[in-house]
Amino acid sequence: MIQVGIVGGTGYTGVELLRLLAAHPQVELKAITSRSEAGVRVDEMFPNLRGHVDLEFTVPDAAILKSCDLVFFATPNGIAMGMAQELVDAGVKVIDLAADFRIKDIAVWEKWYGMEHAAPELVKEAVYGLPELNRDEIKQARIIANPGCYPTAVTLGFLPLVKNGLVDISRMVADAKSGVSGAGRGASVGTLFSEVDSSFKAYATPGHRHLPEISQNLSLIADDEVGLTFVPHLLPMIRGIHATLYAEVADHGVDLQKLYENFYQDEPFADVLPAGSHPETRSVRGGNVCRMAIHRPQGGNTVVILSVIDNLVKGAAGQAVQNMNIAFGFDEAAGLGIIPQLP
Repeated sequence: MIQVGIVGGTGYTGVELLRLLAAHPQVELKAITSRSEAGVRVDEMFPNLRGHVDLEFTVPDAAILKSCDLVFFATPNGIAMGMAQELVDAGVKVIDLAADFRIKDIAVWEKWYGMEHAAPELVKEAVYGLPELNRDEIKQARIIANPGCYPTAVTLGFLPLVKNGLVDISRMVADAKSGVSGAGRGASVGTLFSEVDSSFKAYATPGHRHLPEISQNLSLIADDEVGLTFVPHLLPMIRGIHATLYAEVADHGVDLQKLYENFYQDEPFADVLPAGSHPETRSVRGGNVCRMAIHRPQGGNTVVILSVIDNLVKGAAGQAVQNMNIAFGFDEAAGLGIIPQLP
């Protein structure tokens, strides 16, 4: 049993993290912080947790957080980097669900996130928390950078092709769509119901801050620079990411279906569907799983990978719990045996 603290538990990823941890057999929730909501009961803000979480939000207290075994940061970008050093020095493991430790090139991070990085030495140490890629490193990590939602869906979709050197890495395309919860819980005109309902649009086409994260992943896998076009879109739904990925694979002798099935056969949260399938976002809603399908239209050189996740679970809180399980030697699926919701 470990004691866990959460810094910033009032957003969508925060409540999802609470939902998962409240049912985890090896976790005792010790503290949930929010400066703006200090003194408010968690189940008053999130009534779905009534009877499961008997805590109040509190102002962050370093002494309490340093007495935990693990602290999750479900905070905006720029918060974890200011607090993490004190925690890891006290022997506390840290999992950051924001982007403070994902990108190794500090100058690139500062360009895309518009602020000076406060803990560059921790960036060097941090392990990128994609279990299908870095499981062994996660086991030993003091600080884990939980991947972004788009990067999870895109990286897992491309991973077998890039890892096996089958793809033209200079010409890769990720056409990805997300539900509105990916924009967070803060009020914004662009995410009002009347603004998004019955509509569909691309955004950040000139450059999205998840682009350098995805490019870093694929470049490390390929051991070379990659050429990636990434265009995100906003869907009129709450949860889910659908990434349609395009790559050029000239070798027609490779059974791509078998390649993906073999690559992910031992991964508990990566599901390769039968040939000809089209995964739906509703098939992963509420679950910690990435479902994929591989197509080669008209038998040509262009391969299309369809990759779907729940952006709040495998794209955020569920993957964070998966990383926790690995880091503490628990069953990797502990607390994550969630059957996705239909309809």
